[in-house]
Amino acid sequence: MSPAGEQKLSVTLSRPIVLVGLMGAGKTSVGRRLAAFLDVPFRDSDHEIEAAAGMEVREIFERFGEAYFRDGEARVISRLLGEAPGVLATGGGAFMAAPVRKDIAAHGVSVWLDAALETLWSRVKDRNTRPLLQQADPKGVLAKLLEERTPTYAQAQVRVPSDPGISHDAMVRRILAAVRAHDLAHPELPPVLVKGAHDD
Repeated sequence: MSPAGEQKLSVTLSRPIVLVGLMGAGKTSVGRRLAAFLDVPFRDSDHEIEAAAGMEVREIFERFGEAYFRDGEARVISRLLGEAPGVLATGGGAFMAAPVRKDIAAHGVSVWLDAALETLWSRVKDRNTRPLLQQADPKGVLAKLLEERTPTYAQAQVRVPSDPGISHDAMVRRILAAVRAHDLAHPELPPVLVKGAHDD
């Protein structure tokens, strides 16, 4: 059985799958599992930014501000989209920038991991690595971010609901099914997933 709990197909990823959504949606954890299933590279834009800057995202925010971080984030995502097709997890605010959305649409497919506030809060409340939540009312901040960003996340080419308690394997199956459906619905675009014969 495959990591996704189904018989694995010979699948070639022809364009990057770019995971978008708010912090706590599961972009990194699910993205790693999806990349392993597809046997492609996994990249996390936040980690790539930290490696390039030699400091954590939190430190970049504190020392240089959010605008500086977003500028660097856009450059890093553009570079990653030009590399071999893989799964890319983006920071929660990355998709808010129109140039980033345009870049993703030109080179890959955007997949919104859509989770409700309580689900997101349950996943991030005990972590201190989220710069935007280092405030007096972190849940209130999260709720405001969700309200503000949802209309933009909804512009993603693919939406996949992330329910409370759903396993990473189940999310992988949902993403694959949704991306395949997108390929079928948009024959004018190069397919993201190119399927082959069953593996022996």
